[in-house]
Amino acid sequence: MNINEYGAVFVSNKEMFENIYIGKLKTFNNIYLDKQTVDKFNSAKNTNRDSFEYLKEYVEPDVSLKQFDSNQQNVWFMPDDYKSFDILEHLISLCKTEDEINRVLDEMKLFAQYDMIELLCYLKYLVDTMRENNIVWGVGRGSSVSSYCLYLLGVHKIDSIKYELDIREFLK
Repeated sequence: MNINEYGAVFVSNKEMFENIYIGKLKTFNNIYLDKQTVDKFNSAKNTNRDSFEYLKEYVEPDVSLKQFDSNQQNVWFMPDDYKSFDILEHLISLCKTEDEINRVLDEMKLFAQYDMIELLCYLKYLVDTMRENNIVWGVGRGSSVSSYCLYLLGVHKIDSIKYELDIREFLK
């Protein structure tokens, strides 16, 4: 299985049929194969009238990756009060020491540089929603634990200052 820069999942014929056989693949939403395979599968579906849905051919977006990401973020559901939320002020209010404030300021510069401030607001909304609904999530995963801002928001439970984790590991 391969995933391209736009998040589209591509599988080989062999991978697709192996996953169908073991019952792991019951839907083909957002899974793409080459045009020849799509045409063969859809033709066979017409003949056999099986319960699988038709495959769709992948069409590469006609926008840059940056524009694609921006377009995707515009369709996220997030209440207006989170969209206009002052995330920097909130994060600073959670800091107890000067070192913590400096770390937040340094990270926020990087988040702004990568145009990820709105993502932080969305993550605050997501964490608040999970807490309100008693949804449990993990302690942390991968390079995200190197972000002190994400720790303060509650996205993960790893204090990156305590463990001297470098934010650049997350924002490469």
